[in-house]
Amino acid sequence: MKVAVIANPSKSLGGGLLELRRVLEQHGVEEPIWHEVPKSRKAPAAVERALAKGAELVFAWGGDGLVQRCIDTLAGTDVPLAIVPAGTTNLLATNLKIPADIEAAVAIGLDGERRRIDVGRMNGERFGVIAGAGIAAAMSRDADGNLKDKLGRVAYIWAALRNLRTEPFGAKVKVDGVTWFDGEATCILVANLGELFGDIEVFANSQPNDGMLEVGVVTADGLAQWTRTTARTLLTNATESPFVQATQARSVDITMSRKVVYELDGGDRKKTRKLKVKVEPAAVTLCVLRSAS
Repeated sequence: MKVAVIANPSKSLGGGLLELRRVLEQHGVEEPIWHEVPKSRKAPAAVERALAKGAELVFAWGGDGLVQRCIDTLAGTDVPLAIVPAGTTNLLATNLKIPADIEAAVAIGLDGERRRIDVGRMNGERFGVIAGAGIAAAMSRDADGNLKDKLGRVAYIWAALRNLRTEPFGAKVKVDGVTWFDGEATCILVANLGELFGDIEVFANSQPNDGMLEVGVVTADGLAQWTRTTARTLLTNATESPFVQATQARSVDITMSRKVVYELDGGDRKKTRKLKVKVEPAAVTLCVLRSAS
């Protein structure tokens, strides 16, 4: 089997990329197709080159941004993606219970179960876990880069506090062609999986293979309402908050009153007034732990 590695060398885990090479070699992978990329946006071209060389399995070494770019490129193919979670939050790896351990992650990639999951596609780009606009996206933008590298998850807390005073925006949300929400919002989320930052569950009933996306609109405005929303999320889940409306959909069309920054799996994108989202069922194959039998 031809194995490829797409790695961001600035991300660290265990003994680093040297340990990854050593562990792969111990498992019989002596000459993997190897591409290092300085930024996650460089990953798609590297994945394409690996596929052109005959890669039958792709390992992604990095954070959520790199994994999202690999998913976007591999969706629609039969080549599975294995994750070595070397980022700060590791959203998809956390949801799939892939440990931040090189030996364990490599074993899952080479010998684990292959599972096809849905992906979402927002404005033409795929994501595996969650996408959205408003405060959540601004938080990802402000926490990214050197701040996240230095402070880790604390960077997200700082970024959240910085953006709590952001003015609400008008939003019209259509789910499966029908207007579902029309009003003021501070955050809009569309999710394929429900767990964020380890133990925080935003959408409790989310499943990665049900052909549906979770949709949430947050109307909390200011510190007091966001504190209540966060507390309810920690105690139960976000959809129990009076400032959160939630539903499921196969497609979502969002029109906002002004341009708002949006994000996919923690990576911010340029501001926009319109977002088009749809689910792509069973679009990508991931390597996961084998189910107990």
